[in-house]
This record gives sequence, structure tokens and C-alpha cells, in this order.
Amino acid sequence: MARRILVTSALPYANGPIHLGHLVEYIQTDIWARFQRLRGHECYYVCADDAHGTPVMLKARERGIPPEQLIEEMAASHQRDFADFLIAFDHYHSTHSDENRALAELIYTRLAESGHIERRTIEQLFDPREQMFLPDRYIKGTCPRCAAPDQYGDSCEACGATYTPIELRDPVSAISGERPEVRQSEHFFFRLGDFTEMLRQWASPDHLQAEIVNKLNEWFEAGLRDWDISRDAPYFGFQIPGTEAKFFYVWLDAPIGYIASFRHLAEAQGLDFGAFWEAEPAAAAQTELYHFIGKDIAYFHTLFWPAMLHGAGFRTPNAVYCHGFLTVNGQKMSKSRGTFITARTYLEHLDPEYLRYYFAAKLGPSVDDIDLSFDDFTQRVNSDIVGKLVNIASRCAGFITKHFDGRLAARLPQPELYREFAAQAERIAKHYERRDYARAMREIMALADQANQYIDAERPWERIKDPQQREEVQGICTVGLNLFRILVVFIKPVMPELAAAAERFMKLPEQRWADLQTPLLDHPIERFKPLKTRVERTQVEAIVEASRDTLGMAPSLAGDETDKTVRKGEGTGEGKGEGETQETQGQAGAKRQAQITIDDFAKLDLRVARVEHAETVEGADKLLRLELDLGGERRQVFAGIRQAYTPEQVQGLLVVCVANLKPRKMRFGVSEGMVLCAGPGGDQLWVISPAAGAEPGMAVK
Repeated sequence: MARRILVTSALPYANGPIHLGHLVEYIQTDIWARFQRLRGHECYYVCADDAHGTPVMLKARERGIPPEQLIEEMAASHQRDFADFLIAFDHYHSTHSDENRALAELIYTRLAESGHIERRTIEQLFDPREQMFLPDRYIKGTCPRCAAPDQYGDSCEACGATYTPIELRDPVSAISGERPEVRQSEHFFFRLGDFTEMLRQWASPDHLQAEIVNKLNEWFEAGLRDWDISRDAPYFGFQIPGTEAKFFYVWLDAPIGYIASFRHLAEAQGLDFGAFWEAEPAAAAQTELYHFIGKDIAYFHTLFWPAMLHGAGFRTPNAVYCHGFLTVNGQKMSKSRGTFITARTYLEHLDPEYLRYYFAAKLGPSVDDIDLSFDDFTQRVNSDIVGKLVNIASRCAGFITKHFDGRLAARLPQPELYREFAAQAERIAKHYERRDYARAMREIMALADQANQYIDAERPWERIKDPQQREEVQGICTVGLNLFRILVVFIKPVMPELAAAAERFMKLPEQRWADLQTPLLDHPIERFKPLKTRVERTQVEAIVEASRDTLGMAPSLAGDETDKTVRKGEGTGEGKGEGETQETQGQAGAKRQAQITIDDFAKLDLRVARVEHAETVEGADKLLRLELDLGGERRQVFAGIRQAYTPEQVQGLLVVCVANLKPRKMRFGVSEGMVLCAGPGGDQLWVISPAAGAEPGMAVK
């Protein structure tokens, strides 16, 4: 039965361009929404620019333009980047809209009338030169815990402590450089604690990932604190009804932008708005609501947001899915290293579908961070997309065009192989559904390997020389192209342009998931043209160089963020730069890890090895026995990767081996090294591959 689904991504903040860290989320969400549509479901994907707050106000002032002009320019830039990365929103809106104003006032009024809003006088730091109260992130000073200098007003990056700006020693305004004054102001607070029991029931594995549930339990144990939802003038945002100089804090109206964006779409297309947002169980049961966000804004989306919705009479989400951050070449995104890359810089040099595929190959259902390794990116795209997937069509199409008038055979010589591939549809669909794209990509590429092995075994290039085997060649290539068609549909949510090009080549209408059960027979095809080309190292180098010289990224916080991790929210699209102490509630500084020296690391002898043979180990659920070729030297290694790989998937792979590891005697035999892998374990484990052009025995530096 067709489902009715509404999907959202976190709203990108309107004071800077989209970068690769943002794209993790939008690509992840777009793949999921495209998959749902491909399966025949009614799925809407909406988003909007997050247009309010102090950073937008100050950025507009810096440029000498009204905030409205700034957010219009950024909205156009964002939407252009998203479109070129094939992000298929059904509607893209702005939080600075009539719909959002009306909904923010409605939700606030309902909460106030129900007794969930209270007024309280607080002390804040005030910039006397700028005549404004300072958000936490616009204050710098000395940490009151460890005395580290140059720390922000809400937390210390040196020791991990959290505190209020009033506690900061020797505070300075990051806007004017003036020493701020302590002043009092009346603020409005949302009584989050009123919803503790409701949130405890909602915050379950039915709605959230296990890691987020565990974090919420910590926050529950610490006690939920009231949330300051107001800001003083000057402020770019919506004025709170009944006040003269109080505005809704940007984080209040930002998630309401999800509702506002869908309301605009519903009114334009005649959709039933209430069916997706009303709290009435019958209506909510007929539709599904999902939010995709970064883990850094989980507090807002898994506590404040469902509490606000529930308190104001709206439905709560079916699920909130969190993802991790993006590192580049194993390190924080950095301007000086050229790894803080905007979407536009990437697009000027490379195909957007390559990044979509690479992110998909890395993304699982957990909140783990992912890494963009340029060497791995180049090798994986060239190997998987060009060398495996597209290669199937390239190897078969020429024979059909040249020798059989561009027409497929009327029957399949091996229909069981087609059925075997088509039977994987439900298995791969389950991976997409649970956002385990990495597993889906592995299995798709394993099938691509199998298709290429079939062509290798049947040798159509030799058989075509024998007139008596010409008909067999037509059948072999028809099987190959039908397998290619299945794989293209499987990967269509990730690479929609490749799928569209393949459909044109095979003279097909837009393919759906259900079309896979019937093979394509006695059907014409077009002359084959290359569907994808290899990534060249020079293209990647050009991106890095351009990112060093022409970043153009306006920091959302005062001060330069060069060589620092993208601040809160920028990895997910909501880097508003206005510190909110509640978002760090229950969090402590990162634990220091046991350290080694560079000399310790230098003792490792890392070598490229080829897996010449792989097999399961009887009596060991997690082990594969590998025979490795280290450039003429043969090694036996027992690797704990069986839950992630079959022997067929690793056979022939180039891997990185710790060659000087002391041999370990096991009950299955002696293991003479270690294959390097990454991931949390289980089926979420990835063999680390060396750079393109590596050969067995080569040292890895």
C-alpha cells in the first residue's frame, strides 16, 4: 500500500554559502525521498532558508544592505547549489515568510494560553557601543574553570566546561571590542520541564537512534531546564505578540519553518495540510513525518521541537534521524589546507553525482562522522562507477549495435541470473529504508562485479568471430544489459542523472522499482555513449587549490574559524552562531585519549596487499581467512570482517596490511598480519583501500 510521507532537512542558515559539510545531510535526505518515490509512495521533501537572528543582522549591516536583501541573495545561492547537486525539493521556502510568522504566533499563543510560557528578569552582557545585548557566541574572554584565554561566552574549547557569559572572566564584545556591561532584561521562557513525561515516552527507539536515546536519558536525569525563547531589540526576526521590543529567538521559528514550507506547498497544490500536521490520531496515522538533522542540533529537535508541537496541538514526528559530521582527509575542514570546500567550488570541477555516490557509500543509519578522503574518493568512483557499473553497458552495447541492428535478443539464455539479480530488490530496498546506504552500495557493486564476471566467462569478443555463435553473443549481451538496467534502478536514488542517461540509451520510460521483475527483450537500444568518465587527480587538486584561494565563506560567528571544526550547526545547515546553553546540557568535554608519539607510529610497516583468496572460517562467525600477496610474498591473515563482507566481495581487492605485526597463533592457524579497516564494527566496517595506482608490496606512507 502506498504511503504518504513528509520529509525535511535542517534549514541552512542565510549568512553563507553551502559547503560539503552541509551536503552530507541534503544528499542523505534526498536519496531517501527519491527512494520512496521510486517505490511508488507519495513523498514530499520540503526545506527553507533559516533567515533570522543576530548573525544575519550583523552581516547585512557589514555589507550596508537590508537583511531582507541579504537573505534573498543567499536563498538564490542556496537553491542554485542544491539544484545543481540534484537535491529534489518539492518546495523550498524561507522562515522570513507570512506563513512562518502566522504559525510562530499561533504556536506561541497556544503555549502561552496553556501556561507553558513564563516571564523572568535575567542578567545579560550588553555592548554599550553597539547598544545591544550580546549572544553568547559574540562574547570572548577567559575560561572561569581552566583560565584558557580567548574562549566563547558559553563553553571552553580547551577544557570542555560550560558556563554562562556572566561567569566568563575579562569578557569582551566580539563585535566592537568593548568590555560589556551587565544589564537586566525581561525574557520569555518555554517551560520545557512541563513535558518531561511526554518526552520520556516519545524519546524511544521507535522515534530516535539508540545513541540519541542514550543522550536524551542523560538530559532527563540532569533535569530539563526552561528555554529562553526571546531576544531583545535590535534583532532581525518576528516580534513577539503583545510586546514592543521583544523578538522570537531564531531557534523558535526555525523548525516551524518545516510546517510553513509545507503549508505553502499544500496551498499551491491543493494538498491536505491537516493530514500531515494535525495531532488528531486518525489523521496522523495516515501520514508519516521524518526530520533529517545533524547530531549537534539533536537537543532542539528531540526535546524542544516535539514538546512545542505537542503543547500547541500539532503532531510529533515519526522519527528524527541524526547524522554525524564530515571530515576531509581525516581532519577537520580547514581553509588553510583547502579542505573547507563550498558546493560551488566542487561543481566547477567535478560531477555532483560522484560526491552523491561517495557519501552514499559512507553513510549508515548511525550518527558516526564520515570522512571524505580524496584518494579514496578518486579510486572508489573510478573503480565502482566507471570500472564496474558503467563498464557493463560499455562491454555489451557495441555488439548489439554493430551486429544485431541495435536490438536485444527475444529471450535470455540464462533467465535464472536475471531472476537472481531482480530478487535482490527487496533486500536493497530494506537498506535504503533504514538509511543504510553504505550497505546498499556494497551490495550493488558486488552485483556489478558478478555481472562483469558473467561477461568475462562468456567471452562475447571471442564468440562473435564464430558465425555459428553470433546468436549466443546477442543473448549474452542482452543478459548483460538487463543486469545493467537492474543495477541502474537500484542506484537511481543516488545517481538520478546516470539513471536518466541509461534510460535514454536503452529507450525506456522513467523506470520504477516495480519494473525490475520483467526483463527487457526484443527491444531497441541507442548507440552507446560514455555515461561517466574517470576522476582525474588534477580535478581534485584544482578543487583544493581553489578552496585555498577563493573560499568566500562568511563565518557565522565573530572571529576567523580557520583550521577549527565547523562550529555548532554548520555541519548540518543551522549554524546560527547564537550560543544556547541548553544545547550543551549534560555534555562534558571530550575525554583525552592515550597518546603515542610520531616515533611510535613510524614503527608500523604498512604495505599494499592484494587479496588473492578469501574464504569463511568454520566455527568463527566474524572471521574470513585471507591469502594476501605483498608483492611476491604470500601471507595468511585472519580478518574480523565477515559480517561486512563475503569472500567474493574482498577477493581481488587491494588492501593495506600491517606487515610487521607479530604473528599470532589462533586455533584456526597463524595470522601473519592485519588488514586495516574503519567503522564501528559488525556490518558497518569498511576495508581501507590504498590510493589509485598502488601495487602489492608498495609501502603506504
